[in-house]
Amino acid sequence: MKSKAAVNRIIETLKELYPDALCSLQYEKDYELLFAVRLSAQCTDARVNQVTPALYARFPTLESFAEADPKEVGEYIRSCGFYNGKAKDIVICAQRLIRDFGGKVPGTMEELTSLPGVGRKTANLILGDIFGREGYVCDTHCIRITGRLGITDGSKNPLQVEKQLRLSIPPMESNNFCHRMVLFGRDTCTARSPQCEGCPLARDCDTAKAQK
Repeated sequence: MKSKAAVNRIIETLKELYPDALCSLQYEKDYELLFAVRLSAQCTDARVNQVTPALYARFPTLESFAEADPKEVGEYIRSCGFYNGKAKDIVICAQRLIRDFGGKVPGTMEELTSLPGVGRKTANLILGDIFGREGYVCDTHCIRITGRLGITDGSKNPLQVEKQLRLSIPPMESNNFCHRMVLFGRDTCTARSPQCEGCPLARDCDTAKAQK
């Protein structure tokens, strides 16, 4: 396991690079973030942000989503891929939010993961962004980069990575840390060609050290 001092340096460097650490998905209402995360599965956030304005204009309330025909919802989100399954999940999720949670996005891992299409990654993001709690969002960027850094052991299993991050990343830092992983993964530590030379995290990165 990487030393606490090294982890702290990584956290602080990322804060300097990305002080805002904002979620890249655009939303105004809590449930809109929940739906946007569902749409982002195997799709880019940029694409989701292109699709959701028209979707939310057509279905401006949770009730309108609950009453929607999944086929019509699917037409709005077609370019996100797997649109039939995503549309069905969104409509059923809206119905469940109204029926079981008083029209509110629930605030526990157990409640969130009981909703269709919501796994631990989505639930962690909601807990962090909506409720200000710890949120260890293990998406592809986070899994890849923490493995390269040596914060995790290189596992590709999201649950295993989450468990390892919980041992290293303080809860109050977790949500923003994971958002910064996404930003860092897009502009520096990319999947195909990580820019190790001159990387601001190279001092504490196992992969960068191995290349010397």
